[in-house]
Amino acid sequence: MNLMELKQYLIKVKITSLSSLVVCFNADPDVLREMLKLWMRKGCVRQCLKTPACGTSCGKCSSMTTEIYEWVGA
Repeated sequence: MNLMELKQYLIKVKITSLSSLVVCFNADPDVLREMLKLWMRKGCVRQCLKTPACGTSCGKCSSMTTEIYEWVGA
């Protein structure tokens, strides 16, 4: 997997969780985060903010499922 493959996937799905990306690309979450940070710096990806209750009230969601990214670039 490379940056262009990640870009093409994000363009296709528009919005996804980190856990979905891990499964799709069979990649380490930290590697994906770094790649996503590059696209965020370029203004093409934004990380969606969680509600204050996400990940704190029931405790059933892993942090990777509540870590959401959206493609906003051209």
